[in-house]
Formats: sequence, structure tokens, C-alpha cells
Amino acid sequence: MAEPTYEELKARLAELEKQGPKRTGSLEFRIGEKGGVSVYGLGRFPVTLYYEQWIRLLDLADKLREFLEDNKAKLKPKDQG
Repeated sequence: MAEPTYEELKARLAELEKQGPKRTGSLEFRIGEKGGVSVYGLGRFPVTLYYEQWIRLLDLADKLREFLEDNKAKLKPKDQG
């Protein structure tokens, strides 16, 4: 099989970059075309909310943590793999 040309490699790289973020285990934030803020790295798909929704969620962070702790026995851990 012949080695790919520079142009073929360049086209393949552009194709891969279009596929989205690489899974590094860290979270990444992006602003979408419609103005929402997306968080990548939590799962297969990004979580996207608008500014006001993020603020409401962050304002309830302590309540959410309390809820999670209170219901920890009922929750399933995400499989790591």
C-alpha cells in the first residue's frame, strides 16, 4: 500500500478535527452557534444549556449536592470503561 500524500494527510486531519473534541477525561466548555454553553467530556453527548439555565443550576449547587448525598444508595455509578 502506498504512503498517503501530504494533501491526503492534511484532508484526513481536517476530517478528524471536525469530529469534535478528543476524549482526554477533562471537561471542555464551548459556546454553540445558538449561544448556548456546552460542556463536553461528561458523556457521549455534550450537555448544553443557555446562560440563565446555567446560573439557575449553579445557584442550586448546594441543594443538588445534598440531594445526591441523600439518595446515594439509590444511584448507580457510571461504568468506567
